[in-house]
Amino acid sequence: MSLFIDIVLFIIALLLLIPISVFFIESCAAFLPGRRETKAAGEPRPRVAVLVPAHNEASGIGATLETLLPQLTSQDRLIVIADNCSDETAAIARTSGATVIERINHEQKGKGYALDYGLRFIEADPPDVVVMADADCIVHEGVIDQVARLAKAFGRPVQTTYLMEQPANPGPKDAVSALAFMVKNLVRPSGLERLGLPCLLYGTAMAFPWRVIASAPLASGNIVEDMQLAIDLALAGHAPVFCSEAKVIGRLPQQKQAAEGQRVRWEHGHLQTLLTQVPQLLKESIHQRRFDLFAIALDLSIPPISLLVLMWVAFMAIAALAGVLGASWLPAIVLAIEGLLLFTAIVGAWLKFGRADLPLMALLGVPAYILWKVPLYFAFLVRPQTKWIRTERDPVEAPES
Repeated sequence: MSLFIDIVLFIIALLLLIPISVFFIESCAAFLPGRRETKAAGEPRPRVAVLVPAHNEASGIGATLETLLPQLTSQDRLIVIADNCSDETAAIARTSGATVIERINHEQKGKGYALDYGLRFIEADPPDVVVMADADCIVHEGVIDQVARLAKAFGRPVQTTYLMEQPANPGPKDAVSALAFMVKNLVRPSGLERLGLPCLLYGTAMAFPWRVIASAPLASGNIVEDMQLAIDLALAGHAPVFCSEAKVIGRLPQQKQAAEGQRVRWEHGHLQTLLTQVPQLLKESIHQRRFDLFAIALDLSIPPISLLVLMWVAFMAIAALAGVLGASWLPAIVLAIEGLLLFTAIVGAWLKFGRADLPLMALLGVPAYILWKVPLYFAFLVRPQTKWIRTERDPVEAPES
């Protein structure tokens, strides 16, 4: 029995070593000098169509469009897809100066269906590059030009740095959530960029060459449609690249129920995609002899960091208890090393990327944040969310110029 426990705990320790090591390597690589190529420099500005899917976004879409319209030229188009809206979204978007198309289909709900509808609208006169931006984000100056040129030059999708601003009255969980978002959407893809590897897509301010996105399988109710789109395009030979200099800001929901609903959708979708797509990516990386697919599989194998920390704590406690009771200490030693890697990666990411905006006290809220999410992970085991549900918005204000 003791030997069986030793073997099981050692296998678990080795399995955890994979995502923890990948996370550590990505985080450390983010400290390396940037390797942004100048391939897009001097290239003519491509013709751009910006698609903004919007479902009942009257409270914030005006601020979003105010940041997009000044970045467009006379040859560009801004199309808002008012998707199953019952508020003033369409009217506000028209008043702001956008072209508005309205879609009504109560059976097919989700951003993927809206984006596919938008693509079909522009396919008669296609642009060089399509940029997709959520209706509740603030797009920093120069982003559209930058990502459009890169997408045209590389012939691949481009993902911007998409970060979250804390709500007006933030709590400790909001600070930690913003830190977790930063690690996922800035630190890790920056490390991949430094290593010359592709990244996943994160949902807003994504740029695609028309020939790449025109036939992409967008029309679905996938709750993490952006992540699935990145995988589909990578398998087709168009793995996304990361542009850390281009920044887009969203806002964490103020209401508790909205924040929890948003997290359930993101993390259940992440886990479902991890379980179903990592094996496929590994298989295709061998079949196609492509290291980029292998790298995407490893990146996708990292579960949400709070879950990874929770798993490490649980198995570390079990391994230590087993050692005290007479089992081998080897699994506990391996797990202890993994814990050091996790701690180093998280603290290092905060020191380089988050110290200016997130106080040290935010790190002290990590244990409470992880405990807050325990029911979310139990819910995934019992009844995972599979349908797209819109997160209720707080009003979004345009940044001061």
